[in-house]
Amino acid sequence: MAIEDDVLVIGGGLAGIAAAVGAHEQGARVRLVSHKQSTMRQASGLIDLLGYTPDGDGPVVDPFEAIAELPEGHPYERAGLDAVRAGIDMFDDATGEMYAGSHTDKNALVPTHGGAIKPTARYPDSAAPGIASANGDTLFVGFDSMIEFDAPVAADHLAATGVPYETDGVTIEFPGNLRDDAKVTRFAHLLDRDDEVAVDGTTMPVRTALAERVKEHADGHERIGFPAVLGDDHATEVRAELADRLGASVFEVPMGPPSLPGLRLEDRLYEYLHEIGVRVSTGNPIVDVEQVNGEIDRVVGDHTGREVPYKAQQYILATGGLVGKGIDSDREGVYEPVFNCHVPHPADRYDWFEDGAFDDHEFARFGVPVDTELRPIDADDAPEYENLRAAGSVLGGYDFPSEKSGSGVSLATGYAAGELAGDRV
Repeated sequence: MAIEDDVLVIGGGLAGIAAAVGAHEQGARVRLVSHKQSTMRQASGLIDLLGYTPDGDGPVVDPFEAIAELPEGHPYERAGLDAVRAGIDMFDDATGEMYAGSHTDKNALVPTHGGAIKPTARYPDSAAPGIASANGDTLFVGFDSMIEFDAPVAADHLAATGVPYETDGVTIEFPGNLRDDAKVTRFAHLLDRDDEVAVDGTTMPVRTALAERVKEHADGHERIGFPAVLGDDHATEVRAELADRLGASVFEVPMGPPSLPGLRLEDRLYEYLHEIGVRVSTGNPIVDVEQVNGEIDRVVGDHTGREVPYKAQQYILATGGLVGKGIDSDREGVYEPVFNCHVPHPADRYDWFEDGAFDDHEFARFGVPVDTELRPIDADDAPEYENLRAAGSVLGGYDFPSEKSGSGVSLATGYAAGELAGDRV
């Protein structure tokens, strides 16, 4: 017997979560199934709507204004501007005080761990004191056991962008003698618990020891930025204590994978799904699809070798793009592996990419095309299935790494697909 719901969302990333919430808010009974862990934990935790136009212009000041001018076929154009606002509003409701940026339509400029500045619409509250568009002499602090963040180099790169304040960087030994390959969670949990650590023949709480080591270099800086490891369960408390001891604003610099801000965001959004009553099943791939008269009748999940059918009135595909394996390829071509939806691509593999690493690669826009109801369409522009919608980076027609638009597209198309699916049941 199949597990039955009104709407089944396939995929557990940002788009899948937004779709589940959108359908739930229409009164539908919703289940989300996902195979692998979300790519959110590999992301910076920043929510980008549109940082650069498809033509490369930018950084974009007002993403909503620029989105309204995007060409036909772009996922934002397919979903509509109202869906962009609805998706970001949903995100604000779900994350509450965890995130900043909702006070304006304008992008903020957030310094990254490489010292670049990234236009983004929402950013963790922990990063807010360090935004590059606000004044305040800034010190970056790196740890010698964390080679991913070279604080002096990041400071030099930020200065080279022309910010109107002093930037400096220093690398120190993190108190507690952590291994060189210590995970970011090891730093965070040590600070969460404020463990006693050995320092110069005595012991003291690690937050105190860290502040003492940084204080030697603070030298009047108004803002002090650390790699994003300042606590997990008690992150606000850790930052507040360090700020008090240092007499300066303390902020986190978003890091590459694995990302503590990404992990925190994933935890919060799954808590939100639990709070509103969305059913969630993880670790189980969808391995088969059954259709009747042009509609998906049911799909089959693999539960460690046992086939479990799921049946719904409406289905949403949110399995990710090339990175998340929602789009795959082999020597025969490019394909969408769950429903075998049409993925336009050049027949010649040598036309998929250009020679330079930063050139305009065709593969960056590979994905499923959709109509204005977000239904995947075939080569003749007809819906593949009447009761299937797609959302997030499984969609084609945009280059989210160069546009800095991945999270925004996931929220907008996910929430819109969920609303449409929920409205049809």
